[in-house]
Amino acid sequence: MMNILVLPLFQMPSGHHQVADAIMYSLQHRFPNVSCEKLDFLSYCNEQVERRVADFYLRWISLSPHSYEWMYRRWMKKFEQPAMEPWLLYFEKKMKRLLQEKKPDLVICTHSFPSHVLQRLKQRGAITVPVINVYTDFFLSGIWGKTAIDYHFVPHKDAKRLLCTMFHVEPRRVIVTGIPIHEQIVPVQKRKRRKNKRILVAGGNQGLGKIEQFLMNATHTQLTYDVLCGKNETLYHEIKSWNNPRIRPYRYISDPAKMNELYDKVDAIVTKPGGVTMSEVLAKRLPAFTLSYLPGQEQMNLHYLRKKGLIYFLNDNEPYDQQLMRVLTDNDEMDQLGKRIEQYWLEREKTAQEALSEWIEARLHAVKKR
Repeated sequence: MMNILVLPLFQMPSGHHQVADAIMYSLQHRFPNVSCEKLDFLSYCNEQVERRVADFYLRWISLSPHSYEWMYRRWMKKFEQPAMEPWLLYFEKKMKRLLQEKKPDLVICTHSFPSHVLQRLKQRGAITVPVINVYTDFFLSGIWGKTAIDYHFVPHKDAKRLLCTMFHVEPRRVIVTGIPIHEQIVPVQKRKRRKNKRILVAGGNQGLGKIEQFLMNATHTQLTYDVLCGKNETLYHEIKSWNNPRIRPYRYISDPAKMNELYDKVDAIVTKPGGVTMSEVLAKRLPAFTLSYLPGQEQMNLHYLRKKGLIYFLNDNEPYDQQLMRVLTDNDEMDQLGKRIEQYWLEREKTAQEALSEWIEARLHAVKKR
């Protein structure tokens, strides 16, 4: 039996958990003799601290996004400073205890903080367990462990180039997988174009963003909307009370098969630029639009996606629905978008699930030969 430990951070729904679940689903279906366990490292250290930090994080980005953005950038750059040493020593001690308890044959990090702690332990030779970073955004933050991590599953070739040139990681240890998505989110090669457009509106699992503002100005008769409210019950009931046949709200959808069905019914998506959501959208070849984003991670994702022409930004100077229709009815632009999406996927060397399967098969084969 091979034991694999998957480490996201925080218990609240997030892209880190979605990627962890996608990987575990694949491995458990392919390898009955492999045991996978997902564990929130911060809760393992202290559940009360995890709850307080998660609540503080959500309040901060909602109430003071500019200060969060400023601190996010400074914190990332200065994370290696000695001032953090006492805290890191605490987390290193907890990580060593966790590994002694679970005895994993492989650790997969879907969040940068556990990766950072494992990197420090591996650099000192305190642990030898193989570690894989699975990146869940379109950029590599300074927090991720890099040189001592065994393998990196990166979102695109620019990230691979960065690891290989700046951090001198061997190319064989860096695999361009894209941001992993669940196997029940089935990629498509081409989408049919319709005169009347159905738009999926997603504000993230917490239902954040300018969703109400967007929908209150949605008057174009050729557009209908499916709205993912996440776990924001107030937003769900507010939209429900409108009794608008062209606007249908949904509560949090955890089943990837149901999300796949919804993706197949729509013509475009208005979303925040989260890594996993955008990876799913690119796999479904959907035009993506955004009008709001969280500071820090999503802002940096947006910068990459706009540079590559993979997302459209809706501004407040013109009705949103007019901007949507102008882009979606421009056949030349839709053809060019399709080519840009195809180019993005051509960079991928293999899926994260395929790369992990190859690693596991090689390990199991080596054990049999002993």
